[in-house]
Amino acid sequence: MNTMTEYNRKLAETLRSFSLEPSLPTIEPPVQKHRRLVFSGVMLTLGIGAIALVVLWSEVAPLLKTMIEPNPGTAAGKSNVSLSEKEGSRAVSTVSAAGSPRQASLPRPTSLAEITGSGFVVAPRAVTVFSKYEGQVASIRTRIGDHVETGQIVVGIEDISADFTLQQARADADAARFVLDGKILELRQASNSLRRNIALSARNAVSTQAVEEAQTARDMAENAVDQARQTYVRAQLGVSMAQERIDALIVRAPIAGTVTRLDAHVGGRILARIDSIKENESLLTITDTQSLAIDADVAETNIAALRPGLRGEAVLDGFPEKPFTIEVQQLWPVASAEKGTITLRLALVDPPAGILPNMAARIRITTNPTQRQGDISQ
Repeated sequence: MNTMTEYNRKLAETLRSFSLEPSLPTIEPPVQKHRRLVFSGVMLTLGIGAIALVVLWSEVAPLLKTMIEPNPGTAAGKSNVSLSEKEGSRAVSTVSAAGSPRQASLPRPTSLAEITGSGFVVAPRAVTVFSKYEGQVASIRTRIGDHVETGQIVVGIEDISADFTLQQARADADAARFVLDGKILELRQASNSLRRNIALSARNAVSTQAVEEAQTARDMAENAVDQARQTYVRAQLGVSMAQERIDALIVRAPIAGTVTRLDAHVGGRILARIDSIKENESLLTITDTQSLAIDADVAETNIAALRPGLRGEAVLDGFPEKPFTIEVQQLWPVASAEKGTITLRLALVDPPAGILPNMAARIRITTNPTQRQGDISQ
């Protein structure tokens, strides 16, 4: 029994010597260390490559572009090469024909065929009517939309003080006239007295001193007549001024046109023109609707191609189916800093009937169509 046990123990020791268990602990640590070193090396290589790519991107990018673009041997590449060769030969022929390298510069870009913009219909002849003197509106002889002629009465104003001023001026003129008549009589008497004294002095009937006194009296009477005449002239001027104030209270149309605004109402108190600082303190506005125009804004980059006389086409929002011809009359002397545009004043050529001021318009101007056609043909 003991012999079998001893035999089994020796057999187990012999088999344990051939087992792989002792070698595993010695091999595993070197393998893990090797893998860790390989991973660290790969990460370091990727980092260095990324940094090099960022630093050398300006040199690498053209190479990548060359690799991506089609091969010059393809059909597209061949066509590009042929076009480049044709352009090069054309440039060389241009230089040789002109005889100077300056003639081979790039051609100028042609001007735009059309310039577009938007704006509004305006009335260049529009007059806002104010009262010259203060007063109360007594009558209104027109309404909004009525056509008036030049000189037609539109508003009547009452001012009682103006009537009193006229009466006072007339009375002063009458008084000055009476004084003038009296001074003229005194001058006539002084002249007669002087003539008598001169005649008597010739017969030694009066002294020389009496003649001198008569001469002085006549001169003083003549001076008094002149003063009275000036007073009478001033009195007449006062009458004219008072009458002008009365006449100004009858407001007349300064131009022929259409009444487009009416602020006056019967019984309302109005201020004199010199005291009116707001537009709503006016009486009315008269607009000449027969001479309308369009003020349109276009981009200031087109100013080199614009000039008076160019023609184009305009379409009103109120008449979208009725386009008509326009012509550039004037370019505004300043541009808009806020919008970057320049304003054009456009004349209307055969516009449709019924156009009103402040209507929105869209415009299109043709710039030098003859030259444009020549460029296209070339």
